[in-house]
Amino acid sequence: MDLRLPRVRGLLRRPRRTLSAAAAVVVLAGAGTWTAVASDDPPPVHRSDRVMSMGDGVRLDTSYFTAGDEGRRPAVLLAHGFGGSKADARRQAESLARDGYAVLTWSARGFGKSTGKIGLNAPDGEVADVSRLIDWLAQQPQVRLDGAGDPRVGVAGGSYGGAVALLAAGHDRRVDAVAPAITYWNLKDALFPNGVFKKLWAGMFVNSGGGCDRFEAELCRMYQRVAESGTPDQRAEALLDERSPQAVGDRIRVPTLLTQGQTDSLFPLGHADAAARAISANGAPVAVDWIAGGHDGGDMEGDRVSARVRSWFDRYLKDDEGTGTGPAFRVTRTGGVDSTDGQAQLRGASADRYPGLDSGRVTVPLRGREQRVDNPAGANPPAVSALPGIGGAAGGLAQLSSLGVGLSLDFPGQHAAFESAPVREDLRITGSPTATVHVRSTTDDAVLFAKVYDVGPGGTAPVLPSQLVTPVRVGDARAGRDVTLTLPAIDHEVRKGHRLRLVLASTDLGYASPAAPATYTVSLKGDLRVPTAPGVTTAAAPLPAWVWWLPLAGLAAALALLLTGRRRTAAPAPDPALAEVPLRITGLSKRYAGSTERYAVREVSFRVEKGQVLGLLGPNGAGKTTTLRMLMGLIAPDAGEIRVFGHAVRPGAPVLSRVGAFVEGAGFLPHLSGRENLELYWRATGRPPEDAHLDEALEIAGLGDALARAVRTYSQGMRQRLAIAQAMLGLPDLLILDEPTNGLDPPQIREMRQVMIRYAAAGRTVIVSSHLLAEVEQSCTHLVVMDRGRLVQAGPVAEIIGSGDTLLVGTGVPVEEPVVEKVAALPGVASVVHTDDGLLIRLDPDGTAPRLVAELVRLEVPVASVGPHRRLEDAFLTLIGGSA
Repeated sequence: MDLRLPRVRGLLRRPRRTLSAAAAVVVLAGAGTWTAVASDDPPPVHRSDRVMSMGDGVRLDTSYFTAGDEGRRPAVLLAHGFGGSKADARRQAESLARDGYAVLTWSARGFGKSTGKIGLNAPDGEVADVSRLIDWLAQQPQVRLDGAGDPRVGVAGGSYGGAVALLAAGHDRRVDAVAPAITYWNLKDALFPNGVFKKLWAGMFVNSGGGCDRFEAELCRMYQRVAESGTPDQRAEALLDERSPQAVGDRIRVPTLLTQGQTDSLFPLGHADAAARAISANGAPVAVDWIAGGHDGGDMEGDRVSARVRSWFDRYLKDDEGTGTGPAFRVTRTGGVDSTDGQAQLRGASADRYPGLDSGRVTVPLRGREQRVDNPAGANPPAVSALPGIGGAAGGLAQLSSLGVGLSLDFPGQHAAFESAPVREDLRITGSPTATVHVRSTTDDAVLFAKVYDVGPGGTAPVLPSQLVTPVRVGDARAGRDVTLTLPAIDHEVRKGHRLRLVLASTDLGYASPAAPATYTVSLKGDLRVPTAPGVTTAAAPLPAWVWWLPLAGLAAALALLLTGRRRTAAPAPDPALAEVPLRITGLSKRYAGSTERYAVREVSFRVEKGQVLGLLGPNGAGKTTTLRMLMGLIAPDAGEIRVFGHAVRPGAPVLSRVGAFVEGAGFLPHLSGRENLELYWRATGRPPEDAHLDEALEIAGLGDALARAVRTYSQGMRQRLAIAQAMLGLPDLLILDEPTNGLDPPQIREMRQVMIRYAAAGRTVIVSSHLLAEVEQSCTHLVVMDRGRLVQAGPVAEIIGSGDTLLVGTGVPVEEPVVEKVAALPGVASVVHTDDGLLIRLDPDGTAPRLVAELVRLEVPVASVGPHRRLEDAFLTLIGGSA
């Protein structure tokens, strides 16, 4: 259903604020400085940069974007996220300007080139700044006005910027529409959920802001106080309450598009739900969109969300009643993995009414006896759920749960678990499950972390949807209390035959737990109630447009292609003749996406034998990374084949279990030891512990006693070796290392060289991609050199290096300089360099060693020896024509 409502001035627009002269913003620099932004599409976008005074000594760095000369138009304010600056919004600003908006971006207080202290969207700070920026927009000749000093204006932003959009709508009646994304409704509930301190995210807030001193003094004192005690106090809660959109929720009466992330342990879906209910109660149009990504990583769906924001503003700022604004509720669902590029496949589901978080509840009975749960001294070791700051770098650990991959940890004795029977049919959970438990403690207060796992048949591969937990503080717990748990809102399908497991853990890595040891007793008081949102329907996977457009003959051709494509994707039978060959690549090709002519890799063939350490070399753009991605089964080739021990490689091929890979480092939990990190990683794979060969891998990596220390104490070289040890777990027969020496100093590089040599010494095979040619020369037995997607040369290192045109002429005594000059002038000699060992002579193409020796003897040069001399760097540059 499109949310197309006529603009009713009495409902959606309120009386305007009268501006005083003192409120006018002062432009300090840059006014009238216009810059044309290059664009292939007319009209061109013009940008002017200004520094504006906010009247309290704070100066904001701003940019103003317009395009075309069609007169007055609506304005949009674009706010950036925490730790960012106005530059983050430039691309969207240019796009909106081309679509007929005047767009103003700015760096918030304390960020970018703006001055002032960070106030976390204080009403008299960042929120007041927005009103002053609106004052300025009202004075611009390009901006449409609804009255004196009243521009037609919308506000959009993500995270920190999304909150200021909502706050501006509540504080300034001139705001006409807002589109906040992945933001909070109540900052207290985000950082102190149910009275529990979200310590990791809070620490990242302070760190990304530049440190505590960059914040208003009151906020800095609050953070230090809560971080030290581990428990938020009433002053801290009040301070965040007043900076939250909820504080002005009853005054937000403008059309609001709420985009919220499903993979977000910072601002989970419940914040958008609270905002939607409050703003809808005020009579304003509201749409809610749950995207696949969030602060914990995943797909942010940037293009789709930007298009929907533009449509929202077209409808409510341009008054274009013909513009569809999309459904009242939409959720992105993951439908497996695209075998061509390894990316999650996304589909949308929607409803013509927002279902909330509790519609269509069904009861799932749970079983389990009363259980004792220990809270260890110092709350250590902690359970693991979300990993702030690591998920995004890894492409989103939370998103992995939607693909059936679990990466969470609960320690024995530190959690209680209650489990359902296998569900009899697929069950889609959309919203917040609830359950009631009874909690008793040996201390006055108890802190528990509730979560619901999706457990596969036989108890295998438990998955924590979106890696989310609900913390709960239970007061007066000595006598025992019934506690109703509201679990995190999720959209997750539980497959037939799977079970649901309710877990209550005493610790969690992301939160502060009581440091004093305690024992909790937990028992069930009610079954699990899960919302199913029956009004939400998933769109069918879209068929290509040509299925509908082409005539019958074209359709028949497409079906023929489909059939042949299916035959091509059937896995070829293993080749017994290659059963002992670690790798054979034949005719491998991969085109660039969307191109039929340009190749990233073209007709590459080579073979790797057991015990070899193979160096993969080539300049940037040679095709090395693409080749490795195909080898690891992450993407499929367009032509040719890869066989590992005789088995054809396809995404998900079983033979890939014999391949270990180190690509761009690994993310480790800093508070855990090296050994604990590796044990946690192996446990997440679901394979038996005895198959890890942990001790053997660690012996090869050579970390020694450091394995017992916390990873945060490791040097860069030790972290790299730990990452390679992780790739060695299970002792894969083929080990792939991509730039393993990045960031290491020379002693650490030597250590890494020995790690590779030791691993291959047992008959295993190592493939290493590196730009350190001297190191490859010493580490590798064989080389494959690529350039512009093609194989240039392959073979033993000694052969490739020894085939050069440079000779080292050893001399018994030093050669005088006049003689060196005569040698340089000889026919067939390109250059001569005087070295400690004699003369380094490079020959022209027509020069030969026998003729050179004869000429040297004629010049009475005391020749003691003659031999080829070339470093790998010389050979490499010769092979690729100096294009590195």
